[in-house]
Amino acid sequence: MTTESTAPSPGAPGAQPWDPGFPPVSLAPARPARGFRFPVRRPPARPASPLPLLAADAVAALAGAVALDEAARDPLLVGVLVSAALLLRPRSARAVPGALDGLPGVLDELPVVCGRIAVVWLALGALLAAYEPARALSAPTLLLGWALHAAVACAGRGAVRRRRRAARLRRPRTALVVGPAATAQRVAAALLRDPRCGVRPVGVVTDHPDGSGGLPVLITGEQVERALIQNGVRAVFTVDPAVRTGRGPLLRALAESGCAVWEVDADFPAFETRDRLAGFSVRRLDLGTRRRGSAGKRLLDVMVSGVLLVMVSPLLLVCAAVLRLTDGPGVVFRQERVGKDGRPFTLLKFRTHRPVDEHEAATRWSVAGEREMGRFCRFLRQASLDELLQLWNVFRGDMSLVGPRPERPYFVSLFSQAHPGYAARHRMRTGITGLAQINGLRGDTSIEDRARFDNAYIDNWSLWQDVCILLRTATALVRSTGS
Repeated sequence: MTTESTAPSPGAPGAQPWDPGFPPVSLAPARPARGFRFPVRRPPARPASPLPLLAADAVAALAGAVALDEAARDPLLVGVLVSAALLLRPRSARAVPGALDGLPGVLDELPVVCGRIAVVWLALGALLAAYEPARALSAPTLLLGWALHAAVACAGRGAVRRRRRAARLRRPRTALVVGPAATAQRVAAALLRDPRCGVRPVGVVTDHPDGSGGLPVLITGEQVERALIQNGVRAVFTVDPAVRTGRGPLLRALAESGCAVWEVDADFPAFETRDRLAGFSVRRLDLGTRRRGSAGKRLLDVMVSGVLLVMVSPLLLVCAAVLRLTDGPGVVFRQERVGKDGRPFTLLKFRTHRPVDEHEAATRWSVAGEREMGRFCRFLRQASLDELLQLWNVFRGDMSLVGPRPERPYFVSLFSQAHPGYAARHRMRTGITGLAQINGLRGDTSIEDRARFDNAYIDNWSLWQDVCILLRTATALVRSTGS
């Protein structure tokens, strides 16, 4: 658990000027807490159905079974042959758009197909020879079965891919290219010159147009949103490695709108990859917009917060009673904070300080060292007992046990302008403790460091990481000397 203070005062020495990574794109200046956030919320594009290739592989296995002699040709053995062929079939559902989206040529995968089919037939022959010698397959039978199986498999898979290529040529996937104007226009032109890749760029997103012509240049968030809606954009290509760091919020917003985001090496292969698009090296960027295990995280929150609420309820009653006697009525402090996706919620704490008015409550940064604070109130803050009521926020679903610390809307607006990565923290539910807190980023510490640790936690989230952070938080609380 942490104290309410989380970063240096905006006017304190060392505060950094506003230097956002992609300043022209701003959909909602009045709501900077949401960062780059498009209202277009579409499910991701569906990958090609595996059923046609499964059917082709099954038919090929049945064709190979024709080579079996009468002693070996029975429904059970044929079923084993078909099942083995399907289990060992080559993976072809690739996620890269265009020609790389599960559309390699027959010759490209010929060695893999023939090799796996050979494994199937050799394993079948070995099993029959070991368990039923009377039905053992001869070498000519194995060779003929493998040849029939491989020929039909290659023909069937080739037919499926030819049909998919024709469909992709008729309906190419629309895309946006993000990066410096000259480089983005060059990559977009190359994609347009190669219709076989199945990608049709419809715009270039940049912050410094050079007036060189080509595709429409999109500068404002409204223009990007309009392109998403009107053109049904499903793919985004970044052409500069700096785009990932400087324009992370923009790319995350595009990913959340249902677009697949790819990094393109526009000059020379700077990273090893098997994926190519119009001759460029490309690789998929995982921006963490959808994480597996969210149900497990929520289950952990409900179970742990529920158990802790029951266990600490006597302590909560004692703290409330002592606080009422020493500091007067109004022991529970309610304050608006910004949660997941920029949605506000009411955070609960024990009242340890009485602000002069609502404006002070919303805009004053830290009261951790307030001299007028009572002795018992100071003890509550030093021991982090004032934050125990946030377990109820976790149980309700406003917060999580582990996540970025929530902040007031005023400071969220201020920090989002000064630090490009701050708004990206709100793509996950806020928490009582987090990776930044267990690394000493509590109190008047760097906002930039806090945002970096919070985004690193989100990008590499796992349920075990949550458990480790909770254990380290509990250890820190036991030997806490205040914050």
